[in-house]
Amino acid sequence: MVNARIWLPLLLSFLAGIFTVVGSLITFFLKDFKRSHLQFFLGLSGGVMLYVSFVELLPSSIKNIGALNANIAFFGGIMLVMIIDFLIPHEYIEEKISTGTHDKKLMAAGVFTAIGIGIHNFPEGMAVFVSALVDIKLGVALAIAIALHNIPEGIAVAMPIFYATKSRGKAFWYSFLSGFAEPAGAVVAILILMPFLTPAVLSFSLAFVAGIMVFISFDELLPLSCQSEGYHISILGLIIGMAVMALSLILI
Repeated sequence: MVNARIWLPLLLSFLAGIFTVVGSLITFFLKDFKRSHLQFFLGLSGGVMLYVSFVELLPSSIKNIGALNANIAFFGGIMLVMIIDFLIPHEYIEEKISTGTHDKKLMAAGVFTAIGIGIHNFPEGMAVFVSALVDIKLGVALAIAIALHNIPEGIAVAMPIFYATKSRGKAFWYSFLSGFAEPAGAVVAILILMPFLTPAVLSFSLAFVAGIMVFISFDELLPLSCQSEGYHISILGLIIGMAVMALSLILI
């Protein structure tokens, strides 16, 4: 029964993670990857994450375990990703996406980018797993949002490695491995949570996940999507992302 319950959340974490591979494929086959495309999808991803966090995850946790406990867990999630971001800065994505010339340091830059993105993806995998464990439609929504923002991360990994080695295979596999950290995070969540799984633990986890998603949105997705002119396209993506999430929660 337990195995039947966890396989779908685990699969969602895996699918969200390997969307870094989609980014690497874009690098290879889409010569004219417009900045506006990236802005829209980052805004869309942020809109889904923020709406789900503030409308579903956090309120549900507050209802079940009280405002104090829920907010402790919420800000705990924020602090976790903030510490990770402080130790492994995420500022390199924009630099690697814009890289267009060969450099002897590109291979090292790509490898370190893959490692850094892998570390950032780890708590995201936990977030997808926990959300899907509680409510499958929330898990699907977060998996889609994370998959969208994993596309530029895949570009950030693949582009410098491809320029450095001229090998599509190496660029592909480094992108894949950086995204594979997400199902690894889900496996850790299984090992930690499953032996102690109670309604209270799940409610704490939901608020914790909400904190992770909010920090990722405000610290990474929205700033990156608004860095160039025409940032209104990212705001449009943000609004559409929230609207799509609202409709899905009403209709499903």
